[in-house]
Amino acid sequence: MGMQLFSRTAATPEIRAARLSFFVAMALLGIKMLAWLLTGSAAILSDALESIINVVAAAFAVFSVTVAAAPPDKRHPYGHGNVEYYAAGIEGLLILLASAAIIWESWDKILNPQALPNLGAGILLLVAASGVNLWLGLLLLRQGKKSGSLTLTADGRHVLTDVWSSGGVLLALALVMLTGWLWLDGAIACLVGANIAWTGVGLIRQSVAGFMNESDPALLQGICDLLRDNRHPAWINVHRLRAFKSGRSVHIDLHLILPRGMTLALAHEQVEALEQLLRNHLGPEADVMIHADPCAEDCCPACDADPCDLRSQPSEASPQWSPDTACTPLRGD
Repeated sequence: MGMQLFSRTAATPEIRAARLSFFVAMALLGIKMLAWLLTGSAAILSDALESIINVVAAAFAVFSVTVAAAPPDKRHPYGHGNVEYYAAGIEGLLILLASAAIIWESWDKILNPQALPNLGAGILLLVAASGVNLWLGLLLLRQGKKSGSLTLTADGRHVLTDVWSSGGVLLALALVMLTGWLWLDGAIACLVGANIAWTGVGLIRQSVAGFMNESDPALLQGICDLLRDNRHPAWINVHRLRAFKSGRSVHIDLHLILPRGMTLALAHEQVEALEQLLRNHLGPEADVMIHADPCAEDCCPACDADPCDLRSQPSEASPQWSPDTACTPLRGD
């Protein structure tokens, strides 16, 4: 696997974006380290330390999206998408370590401020690096949203956090040039460390939520809207709807209530039609499991099948499926 991470074969858009992030992070780290060597600024050093984490995080991103793109196999029948939660969690931990190192390094600069030579050149280098980072972060977020990749989204947010951090550093250095208050260099560096620590906590929270298969309200609402907008008359109701994302894949299972007088062959056709509807909407990687239930007398108000020899109560209205109703078991089962 290690030899394939940067090969040109079978590179998906997510893998190409992750590779781009890695190489750009390497280049920007060099630029920021040069700016620090020129100025000796604690604020610029804090930005450079965060870029070291960017490089490591980008390498994890390349690894995780490459592994996640592999199809299911005998050892991993549900695919490899959960590796992205590992990457997000590790990236969050690395960000927390970077924030601690930044604050530790910067505290002495507040107590014992020092002159900053070549500050103008350092600022220009940082402005250039920030512009490239802004472009990269927006690119990663767009690709992550398009593909549903948690790793690319986390990497994009991390890169944009680096942009905001660099903006704070640039503001501090500009104030140092205008006022001569050298202690601002260390103070802003500490604020940068605290800010990226908050980002790290957020990524760890996302990672834990993914491992725990935490409910995704937006995903469930989207499925309910799809079912409601494309409802077949034979689909009396749905319940026990569950869904979670794993990398590019979405795993869904639900119970579909069908007329109890329907033959097994017709019921199978309806189940297949619903499975295909979900895959067309969520992508071919969607893993869909549907259990067919026969209707009971208490289903009649929600059923608009007419005529129906089994009806015992009049039809009232089509069910307004929502996560609150579709995820709930019916009839005590």
